[in-house]
Amino acid sequence: MALDYKIMGERLRAARQAKNMTQDQLAEKLNVSIAFLSRIESGKTRINLVRLNEICTLTGVSESYILNGTSENSPAYLTEEFNSLLKNCPADKRKQIFEIAKIIING
Repeated sequence: MALDYKIMGERLRAARQAKNMTQDQLAEKLNVSIAFLSRIESGKTRINLVRLNEICTLTGVSESYILNGTSENSPAYLTEEFNSLLKNCPADKRKQIFEIAKIIING
């Protein structure tokens, strides 16, 4: 899976705004410039995992949400990924996957 920094930036911006933080406030807490934070939020600058973790901690969202669009606690977690995987899967393998999933889910 290739990282889409534009989408990640949009999610980071939304998380910041949901906490009623300005770019100035978050940049100050991160000890970075507002311009740098703006480039992250616009997807023009790549973000490393340490910085991603810092922003997620300050905004109260998980790294998985920023990277994948869903949280591990979300009912939609990995739904799109499973659908994509199954779409290109032959019917016999799909049946095997279904049977294995039933065993895992039902114990």
